[in-house]
Amino acid sequence: MGTTEHGHGGGRADAEDRVDAIQQAWARERPDVDVRPQGVLGRLHRLAGRLTEELAAVYRQHGLSEGDFDVLATLRRAGPPYERAPGELAAHTMVTTGATTKRLDRLEAAGLVVRRGGEGDGRRRVVALTPAGTALVDRAFTDHMANERRLLDLLGDEADAAALEALLRRWLRALDAD
Repeated sequence: MGTTEHGHGGGRADAEDRVDAIQQAWARERPDVDVRPQGVLGRLHRLAGRLTEELAAVYRQHGLSEGDFDVLATLRRAGPPYERAPGELAAHTMVTTGATTKRLDRLEAAGLVVRRGGEGDGRRRVVALTPAGTALVDRAFTDHMANERRLLDLLGDEADAAALEALLRRWLRALDAD
């Protein structure tokens, strides 16, 4: 194995990538600006896009969009009777109530969810999974987890995955604290 300019062993993991080229160009053009953060943030941004593509492919195999899967999974995680108020759904999926309404319209038309009055309070509205919705989200979730495992296994080392998870958790907590 050869070595790269970084002094590590050869191979794709250590080879220069598009972010390196961008950093080098900026360092040349703006030597007065520290471009090192691009090494992490640029790669995270590119990785997020690639991961989204990989995840969405599995949702599409089940006839779902990412948003559809998010709603169905949120209802399924609620436990029996697999229902939530529309406002709760919006909060748990981190989208606006308007976007949630559009998703629910589509899912209801497909027979995957129903909207009805809540038990004991006819004024309270809830969204619930239908049996078809429960079966679909269970199949999609199984495939989704297998896909996530495949993607995480690309790291090749469970210790690296655990370390990355800890770093990301710490970083998200710091950002959420602002």
